[in-house]
Amino acid sequence: MNFEMVMQELEALGKERTKKIYISNGAHEPLFGVATGEMKPIAKKIKKNQPLAEQLYTTGNYDAMYFAGVIADPKAMTEADFERWIDSAYFYMLSDYVVAVTLAETDIAQEVADKWIASGEELRMSAGWSCYCWLLGNRPDGEFSESKLANMLEIVQNTIRDSPERTKYAMNNYLYTVGVSYLPLHDMAVEIAKAVGPVEVNQDKKKSKFIFASGNIQKAVDKGQIGFKRKYVRC
Repeated sequence: MNFEMVMQELEALGKERTKKIYISNGAHEPLFGVATGEMKPIAKKIKKNQPLAEQLYTTGNYDAMYFAGVIADPKAMTEADFERWIDSAYFYMLSDYVVAVTLAETDIAQEVADKWIASGEELRMSAGWSCYCWLLGNRPDGEFSESKLANMLEIVQNTIRDSPERTKYAMNNYLYTVGVSYLPLHDMAVEIAKAVGPVEVNQDKKKSKFIFASGNIQKAVDKGQIGFKRKYVRC
């Protein structure tokens, strides 16, 4: 399948209702409104195709950009490619669920994520923290430096309240993911999550709400999910 065929198929799968949901979350035109599950049959035909993924990602069309992440070949991407992708990721569904997910399947994931976390830019930081969540939820505990992850927990404790809104979500998710998926620091994550308590996030045009890692870790404990790892990062 070539670029034009993929765009036609995506357009045919678009639904107005889905489009409205994406727009309410921060997407903007151009987009078709394709449910992610509807993309699977096209993805099966194409499998991995990095040149096609690059063509789709540069369209600026949200659905095409998302699908680019589905068929991307992360191992064929360089740090410069990821910098280009994060530059075009204009809201969190791209930064955290396309770019961060694709990055999590590479050998340079932690190195790039560390730079993004230190960048001070909302969506880069969000993608960096999110990348660690995808990594921790998939890779063996032995692949990580315990002292580094512990230091990152302390950074969350000390800076989450003063961080940009979208970054707060990703940092909160990091607390939760360490508590659930990284056994060596489960107890530390629980303690820090309790110390942090509920964090207020302001949403565009909506009332502010509170996110609370501690309560969610406890739910995972109650369900016996501690130590959970995903088989795959990308669905």
